Amino acid sequence: MQWIEAIILGLVQGLTEFLPVSSSAHLRIVGEFLPGAADPGAAFTAITQLGTEFAVLVYFWRDIVRILKAWFSAIAGKIPHSDPDARMGWLIIIGTIPIVVLGLLLEDLIESVFRTLWLTATMLVIFAVLLAVADAYGKQRKPLDQLSVRDGIIFGLAQAMALIPGVSRSGGSITAGLLLGYTREAAARYSFLLAIPAVFGSGFYKLLGSFGEQTGPYSMGQTLLATVVGFFVAYVIIGWFLKYVSQNSYTLFVNYRILLGLFVYVMLGFGIINA
Repeated sequence: MQWIEAIILGLVQGLTEFLPVSSSAHLRIVGEFLPGAADPGAAFTAITQLGTEFAVLVYFWRDIVRILKAWFSAIAGKIPHSDPDARMGWLIIIGTIPIVVLGLLLEDLIESVFRTLWLTATMLVIFAVLLAVADAYGKQRKPLDQLSVRDGIIFGLAQAMALIPGVSRSGGSITAGLLLGYTREAAARYSFLLAIPAVFGSGFYKLLGSFGEQTGPYSMGQTLLATVVGFFVAYVIIGWFLKYVSQNSYTLFVNYRILLGLFVYVMLGFGIINA
């Protein structure tokens, strides 16, 4: 049965990682409704995110190779650091610093206090409202090539909020991007690129720490199965999401987050699931 649960959680991870609805919140919530009725755990969540992040590598492969080539060329002095792709490389590094620092400093809280479902439900609702405000009032004029160092840091701080399940890595950074005046597609694209070093760093850190051990209620084999499932599902979702947000608002995701948060409150209030 746990192998089936791993497949279900992999599907959930792949479906929700790049939508502004918080994949970690979904894994936490869905875990309570599976036969084992257990929190999959922070390690399971971080490792399965490796699969979805590999999907980003495949989807944006040409962009990533171009950025890396330009960044190394700038380091070697072959091209100016002002080159757009070289700048993007630096901006991804700068935007990653907040989540690395806070992730290490708050590691104990991330694996305990932050995983209570009362907090998860609250973050789902609060950040739904923030996303709605950003989507409605953000100017949405700036393309990605206007990204500044200041904005990269703000994006990074917003991404770091996703250390709390319910915030959403993409949701937090996209909300910041919209408030800063970037277009929906530009905010989403930078959010995906910004997540690459953060997710790989966190995932491999947890993978090495869990080597030969169970990641919460699931074995390493079951966790890796969920990771593979998440990869294939996420690859499809990335393309769909970028196309969707280029033509539509985030209202669908805002409403969904609020309804899910209220649902969790009700389930907790009646004692159907454990906080």
